[in-house]
Amino acid sequence: MEQNAASMNPSGIDIKDKTQPAENFKISPFRKAIRKTSPHRHNNYFEVIYLSDGRGFHTIDSRRFEVTPPVIFFVRQEQTHYFDLESEAKGYVAIIKKSFIQQSLDNELKLLLTKLSSQHCLIVNDNQTIDQLFQLLVNEHALNSEQSFHIIEGLLKALLAKIIEVAQPIIRKSEQRSDLYQAFLELLQAGTVVKNSVQFYAAQLNTTPQNLNAACRKAVDQSSAEVLAEFITSEAKRLLLYTNNTVSQIALTLDFIDASHFIKYFKRITGATPQSFRLSNR
Repeated sequence: MEQNAASMNPSGIDIKDKTQPAENFKISPFRKAIRKTSPHRHNNYFEVIYLSDGRGFHTIDSRRFEVTPPVIFFVRQEQTHYFDLESEAKGYVAIIKKSFIQQSLDNELKLLLTKLSSQHCLIVNDNQTIDQLFQLLVNEHALNSEQSFHIIEGLLKALLAKIIEVAQPIIRKSEQRSDLYQAFLELLQAGTVVKNSVQFYAAQLNTTPQNLNAACRKAVDQSSAEVLAEFITSEAKRLLLYTNNTVSQIALTLDFIDASHFIKYFKRITGATPQSFRLSNR
């Protein structure tokens, strides 16, 4: 298996890319040699990790999940994750790039991906069927024929539908989200400079703050300011946990006037100061 490409973004967190530039989808068996990995993000793709065997822990952002096979993890591109395994793991890793989703004309597949993208960890109770679907995807990906995209599209749709059918806890039906709300999320997650301003993002989306706020209210019953605050707080937690940046440096990265404003903001939302959060979670 090829070496993973890794780079460092301005936040100081490693960004790894397990794909070739031309690949929009990749699937392979989980590498049995993996035990501990360093905290990292992935470059512009959604990752589905299925483990049918193994023991240990998998951390996604600040949440630590025990590996209790058969289990499936979902890691979005903006999330930081790492493994701390105590025994040899067995399973598969599927990588789905935005370009694959854009190429697909199957709206049901896109809806399934939207439903699962909000999940972190699901225990599944029909691992035989899921094993078979993952293996069929591996075989087709290796074949790489003229029709492979359409076959992979169909197999992936079957796999995601099966996961939703057998996963515990049962996934609640996703609320319909507006295009403007989705565009707002994609803009926040694009990895560009963070701005602590709804007005800034509304301008980037060629709309008004009022329209953006209405779209967020309709989609998730939160104001645009609350959605932005969740994103900034999550970014702050990642920087505190996975970098050695000072609180002042993090404040600057997240577009605060100074460290004092950032500390008050963070404490108001989380109930802890940035420094105490860092010390208690490391």
